[in-house]
Amino acid sequence: MDDIPPKLRDFVLFCARRRTPEWPAIYDEMTRVAGRKLFEGLGYEELRQLGLSFSLSRADKTIQLVRQITSQDHR
Repeated sequence: MDDIPPKLRDFVLFCARRRTPEWPAIYDEMTRVAGRKLFEGLGYEELRQLGLSFSLSRADKTIQLVRQITSQDHR
């Protein structure tokens, strides 16, 4: 998890704590938070630059990233 930017990790954990870390509910929460820039002013573009894609064509990678982050948080 060292290669995940801390700000991206914190964004995912923020969303997981607001709702649930389970997919697809966390995806809905992440899009809601990003759309309203509720976490440190980060929107879609800023999160994309950190390595998070909301594209459905990259959903598998996003699911893997979310699971990696949330599983580390629960250890």
